[in-house]
Amino acid sequence: MPLSTRNPAGGPRQLFTKTSADRVALARQQFFEEGVRPSGLIGEAVIQSWMRCTRTHGDRRRVVGFDAVTPSRLHATLGRNRELLEAARQELVGMESSLAGTDCRVLLTDAHGVIVHVTQHPSTAQQPILQKTARLGVNIAESVVGTTAPGIVATTGKACTVDGAEHYFEYLREMQCAAAPIRDVHGRLAGVLDLTVESRRFGFDAASMVALYATTIENRLLLAQSQDRLVLRFQASPTLLGTPLEALAGIAPDGTVAWLNAAGSRLIGGVPDAGPCDVEMLFGLDLAGLLRMGRGEAAQPVRLASGLGVWLQARLQARDGVDFGHAVSMAPAMQPIVPEVNAESAESESAQPSAAESRSLPEGDGTLRGHGRKLIEETLAAHGGNISHAARQLRVSRGTLYRHLKSWRINDAE
Repeated sequence: MPLSTRNPAGGPRQLFTKTSADRVALARQQFFEEGVRPSGLIGEAVIQSWMRCTRTHGDRRRVVGFDAVTPSRLHATLGRNRELLEAARQELVGMESSLAGTDCRVLLTDAHGVIVHVTQHPSTAQQPILQKTARLGVNIAESVVGTTAPGIVATTGKACTVDGAEHYFEYLREMQCAAAPIRDVHGRLAGVLDLTVESRRFGFDAASMVALYATTIENRLLLAQSQDRLVLRFQASPTLLGTPLEALAGIAPDGTVAWLNAAGSRLIGGVPDAGPCDVEMLFGLDLAGLLRMGRGEAAQPVRLASGLGVWLQARLQARDGVDFGHAVSMAPAMQPIVPEVNAESAESESAQPSAAESRSLPEGDGTLRGHGRKLIEETLAAHGGNISHAARQLRVSRGTLYRHLKSWRINDAE
């Protein structure tokens, strides 16, 4: 039976609510007064938040106190989030410039809901709630202030909007907020970007805007945290490279895919749950091929292991996060000596270098190629030259190790 409302004047029952405010009011009545789940009236994220809040908070009609954390905790929080703040700095300036003609505030919180950046606004006197909320160190986590967009994102890790009376506490019913997550190279929530306005509606698609800027900040953070990594930029169209829509991947020195951003996961199909995945299994190119590609400036067409054609750029990241193209080359004198390996008898024969050869191996030439080769050689030595055992520890295929060893033998001979 469809949901309905009764006309206050005693007229006929209306089958559907007319406005979003009516839908939220009906949802609150069903949830808080009738104990009915208001599915279809409000989003599932808000319903789930209300359910959590009923277990955490008592009186939903009370005035919410926006208390800042202690100075020592704020100092520690800002220190822990230095990378996030640096990655967000440029985008926050641009975002605040775009919103200067509106009454919107930009809030950036850490993963726990503590505000680490907030814009100031000349209309503070006309925004009594934001005047209390929009301060450094204020904790706006769901467990503290109930249902809000940044609180839901900090809890679930998913973007959302909360409109007016969708807030758990009635005190916040004049607020509108839209928030999106920012993740780090480990896939963990690093922060939450939020847009909030009081006593009016946004007047534009706030969810899309905050998602765009959150994606850009996340990409910058991923690059900043990928020092001495091979970073791949790829997309189906080369015009999308260098934009928030570009796909990114970080490749570790052992040739495994260390991380993918959201766009990269969608194009690749995600990294297998079993653990680190060899780059060749996803991109159809081995580490040596990608390093050679990194010597060029322009994006090149490649076909992923899935068969999808993309345009790809490969760059090594310097310690300060700046790309440098010369790091993929190695002087011949610095190339380590790798013993001959027979693919047919590698299971039983040892590929461990002799004592004289071991003394000639450098500690590493400071490049991704050198670190990867050193890791493979050390792993082979630890397993007495057994290719299968070394491949299992490195989580790559035996064929990948054979190709690396063969390539190094050819380079050494040349």
